[in-house]
Amino acid sequence: MAVYVDFMCIEFKGYKWCHMLADSLQELHDFAQFIEVDKRLFHRNASYPHYDVTVQMRLIAIENGAIAADRRKIIECAKKLKVELNNQTA
Repeated sequence: MAVYVDFMCIEFKGYKWCHMLADSLQELHDFAQFIEVDKRLFHRNASYPHYDVTVQMRLIAIENGAIAADRRKIIECAKKLKVELNNQTA
């Protein structure tokens, strides 16, 4: 199991934002809590479930074991998380 952060740098409200995903929703939420990412930054209803994290949070995530991932890995994780989320709500 692993947590991943992408290389996106989307500017919004004065910050640069990236995405954080994991191999499972539980791992994603546990890791977000561990590095103190606000729960409100979780996007359950987006194209895929993920946390938005600032570039600074991304660095903290990496320092704590998250893996900087390319687009292919992010899409792979995104698909798994979406299926898992859909199964939880079904």
